[in-house]
Order: sequence, then C-alpha cells, then structure tokens
Amino acid sequence: MRFLSDNAATVHPRVWEALRLADGVDTPYDGDHYSQRLDEAFGELFGREVAVLWVATGTAANCLALSAMVPPHGGVVCHEEAHIEMDEGGAPGFYLHGAKLMLAQGEGAKLTPDAIRAVIDPIRDDVHQVQPHAISVTQASEYGRAYRPEELNAIGAFAQERGLGLHVDGARFGNAVAFLGCSPAEAVGPAQALSFGCVKNGAMNAEAIVFFDPALADSVRYRRKRAGHLQSKGRFLAAQLLAMLEGDLWLENARAANAAAQAIVAEASERLLHPVEANEVFMRLTPPEREALREQGYHFYDWGENAARLVASWDSDQEAARALGQAIASL
Repeated sequence: MRFLSDNAATVHPRVWEALRLADGVDTPYDGDHYSQRLDEAFGELFGREVAVLWVATGTAANCLALSAMVPPHGGVVCHEEAHIEMDEGGAPGFYLHGAKLMLAQGEGAKLTPDAIRAVIDPIRDDVHQVQPHAISVTQASEYGRAYRPEELNAIGAFAQERGLGLHVDGARFGNAVAFLGCSPAEAVGPAQALSFGCVKNGAMNAEAIVFFDPALADSVRYRRKRAGHLQSKGRFLAAQLLAMLEGDLWLENARAANAAAQAIVAEASERLLHPVEANEVFMRLTPPEREALREQGYHFYDWGENAARLVASWDSDQEAARALGQAIASL
C-alpha cells in the first residue's frame, strides 16, 4: 500500500540473478566484458551507433551528460519544474562548473519551441550575458506527461537551428515508451544524449548515459572518473543494465507500473490534476482527506496545499492500486 515513489520499489529478481552471475573475477572499472557489451546492446535497442556509460544515480547521469554539451560560462534551458532544477541539490552547477539553468514554463512540465524561444530570444549575443548551449527535456515529465515523437522532433529541429545540444532526462523513459507505444528511438527523438533510467524501474543502483553522438562520451569518461563515479567493480552496474534490456524487461516493468497507475485512475478520475501518461498520479486531496487515506494505511507524498502525488512501481499490487482508487472515490 506504498505509493510514495518508484525509488522505493524492490529490485527485480532477474536483476538480482544478473548480479549473482557477475560475481566473478573480471577486469576492473569498465574493462569487464559486461561493460564492453553495453554499446552493442543499446545500439540494437535504438537502431543506431551509440556510446554508453554507466553511473550509479540519475543525478550523475543527467549532469555528466550535460557537461559534454555545456561550458562553465554557458546555460541549459529546462522546465522550471525539471528535476535538474528542483531535485538535484545544485548538482548541475557542480558538474558543469557554474553553468546556469535557464528556466522555461510549459503545461504539464513540458517544453515547446515557443517556450524555449521566450527564454533565449531576449538574451543579447555578447559576453555580458550567459548564452544557451543545450536544452534538457524530461521524458516522461515531472508531472507524468509524455512527449510525443512530433513534439521532440520540433524541439530537436529548433535546437539544431540554434546550434544547441539536446539532452533527455529519461528517469521514467520506460514508462513514456510504454504509454506511447512507439519505438525507443521515436521516444528520444533527435537528442544527443539520454539518461536511461533503470533504478526506478527494477534495477538496484545502475543508470545508463546513452550518447547518440558517440564523440560526446570521450570527455565524459574523464569527467566520470573525476566525479567519483568510475566504480572499480563496474561489472555489477553493467550487468544490471544488460539484465534490464534482456527480453525487454525495462519495458515489461514500465507497463506494469503504468497499469497500476491506471488502476487508481479508473476509480477516481474526477480528482485528476494532470492526465496520467506514465506511472505518476497527481490528485486533488485536502489535508483531512490525505490524513484519512493514511489512517487506512496508504503512503504517498503531499504535493502542495490540496494535492497529492501517487507513484506506482513495477512491483505495485494491482488490487492495492484499485483499492486506493476506491478509497479516494469514497472520500
């Protein structure tokens, strides 16, 4: 009955098995045969040449990816609710050595070319103002909204026109793909880099930075070491990522989480604050109503004065999700 966060979910048994199998003598750091297979495995998933680096956290994945695109004197355009702005404790400024986040607005925590244009067009092209160097979008967004392929293509075309890099924070990338029913390549669009989330989706402590411009990975290998993320037993991270890809476990888990979210929605859709397009549900709930649900044993986060965020996970019990929806409907 816990719907606090998909970070609180259990590790998938197939990931545990992959960790056990990786527990043998192998080359340290990223020289092991698991790490050496990542480029090919993710290349098959996206249908193109990629370079893939593992890290332990989504924060590191986002910030290291952006560090390849943005100099210390530059800026990153992102939504004002983006994870890199609201929930990463200043890590972008740390990893990017002072680069600025340029905040845009947009319905459902999603960016559009017009929203980006509104932020960067007033900037003078001179040394007295920070110049934009990249755009970062979140797929699915912080309000659980999925970018359609045509939306990403439009942002990508704008980025190319302005000479900007494009990064996708894919902490819940699997949930977006599961909802859209499109290919992973379509769901990432023309991005140069993707933070491919696994920890929220059944892994233990492994995330992938997927570079669609493999040359960008070259400097990040050094940055990863300097940042303290080049783990000596990297095979255990790589083994998790390969296990998530094998048999499309990443997509299977995401579909299960999305289904549990929809089970909540089916019973109490009139309270929705945002359309549910992934595994996050935002609902109108007053403080007394939230307390009544907690007294029944449900766990979730408050989201402002009269709202709550309910997050389903790959291992959420469908009947518990349905019961939560019914409990909300009966308030």
